[in-house]
Amino acid sequence: MTTKPITLAAIAGAHGVAGEVRLKLFGQSVAALSHHKSFNDGALTLLKIREDGKGGAVARFAQSTSRADAERLRSTALTVPREALPPLAEGEFYHVDLLGLPVVTDAGDAVGRVLAIENFGATDIIEITREPAPEKGPKTFMVPMIPSAVLEWDEHRLVIGAAFAED
Repeated sequence: MTTKPITLAAIAGAHGVAGEVRLKLFGQSVAALSHHKSFNDGALTLLKIREDGKGGAVARFAQSTSRADAERLRSTALTVPREALPPLAEGEFYHVDLLGLPVVTDAGDAVGRVLAIENFGATDIIEITREPAPEKGPKTFMVPMIPSAVLEWDEHRLVIGAAFAED
């Protein structure tokens, strides 16, 4: 799989006047994020973090001591090296591993590429962009990340059931 750093959160903006920042989490929890003390190859050092009660977090970094510092950090992605993350169990994946993968059907027909991974509550949903893009009709479609729809994936491709690729 990829050796690119893994993005765990992004700084959404300042929180208060003392340099704290609001975080949008991409991982499972504040607790999981709190295991990491250094982000972006050591550029940011986490001092403390807490839940914000809205599904995000509020954090303080050593490099941010004022509201102006916090505002300058807005839109900064918080990354860690892949080696800093726990190993994956069977059937688990990091989004970065699937994004951009070519998608084919179990019959071998090329469909497109993984554009995004969403979760609206029940399960992860893979958004696929059709290649080539059709002149009419939807340019993308979604497939649930369930065994009957997504049959397999590796670092080279993602395989879906042919019935899920039909218009």
